[in-house]
Amino acid sequence: MSNVRETPDAIQALRDDFRSRLDVFYSRLKLAPPYHSVEKAIVHLTAALKALPPEERQRIAGDPSRQWAIYRQAFMESGLNQKHRGIIAEMVRSRQTGSLTSDYDHFLDAFRS
Repeated sequence: MSNVRETPDAIQALRDDFRSRLDVFYSRLKLAPPYHSVEKAIVHLTAALKALPPEERQRIAGDPSRQWAIYRQAFMESGLNQKHRGIIAEMVRSRQTGSLTSDYDHFLDAFRS
């Protein structure tokens, strides 16, 4: 079940959900979020969503797998995958990624090498 409900303003709903997921990601890893890069990721997400037709934005808002795909894209394009890289990569290697659910593998996969 998706945390994002289909709304007339799917962009804002997806932005809010993405920000919330980033908060969970960093808090469960017990790391301070790289705020500048988080804001950059929000900008990347917003631009990607605005480039889509409204019907596609609604489809994304109603489909968790599509949400994670576009969230991962924004995560990568913003450079968040480069922040705390060594620390997170070691957490992934040692399987100490806190209580993150498997959904967060969309972000954690960027730290596997």
